[in-house]
Amino acid sequence: MSEPKHGARVLVVPCLADNYAYLVVGDRGRAVVVDPSEAAPVERALETAGLELAAVLCTHHHWDHVGGLAELRARRGVLEVYAHAIDAARIDGAVHELGDDEPLCVAGLDFAALHVPGHTLGAVAWFGAGAVFTGDTLFLAGCGRLFEGPAAMMRASLERLAALDGDTRVYCGHEYTVANLRFAATVEPENHAVAARLERALAARASGRATVPATLAEERATNPFLRCDEPEIRRRFAGATLDEVFAEVRAAKDRFK
Repeated sequence: MSEPKHGARVLVVPCLADNYAYLVVGDRGRAVVVDPSEAAPVERALETAGLELAAVLCTHHHWDHVGGLAELRARRGVLEVYAHAIDAARIDGAVHELGDDEPLCVAGLDFAALHVPGHTLGAVAWFGAGAVFTGDTLFLAGCGRLFEGPAAMMRASLERLAALDGDTRVYCGHEYTVANLRFAATVEPENHAVAARLERALAARASGRATVPATLAEERATNPFLRCDEPEIRRRFAGATLDEVFAEVRAAKDRFK
């Protein structure tokens, strides 16, 4: 599956301590919002850009990704909200339930709801507009914790995302990039792409800029959770299956300070 190199305009909306919501700008002054953890920052971004809100796309049901829904609904009345069928049942209010790879067209934007379970069983990545919105499944240089699925499930979900076109822009749910790259450097100390990317991420954060987006090509070159089959990593886990390697790397990240 591939997308054009140049997609829709995406506005990054910082929320809470380190979350991101995203406004994807469609046609006729309309936009969709991905993961509105807070309503007020989303409303300010809409007003500043002169946009109307057409719909909400939820990557999963956790409160820090849907916490702004009730207030957005209260302000705007009927609001179209979409999520995977599994997690839709765990989001308050009327939610349209989508299945795996089900298409959605809203505000002139075409998306596919890619089911990527592991962090939650109903996690979905919204693929379209030249981008993929991955929530807490794929972070820049990292991945989410295994709250509801086993390592094999999460690894399969990440492999599915990694197979998208390398030019696809990745917009994830949190600003964890610096910590993730510091961990990646312990997994692959000889990976010079990790060191260079960490330097860029530190510079971005020092100047108050977000590290999102990155491309999937960058992720494939520096994200240890997409690189479990690389020789430098495999040598550390002789005889282990790829799922076992992934589980060990994820456990190491859980312990990483």
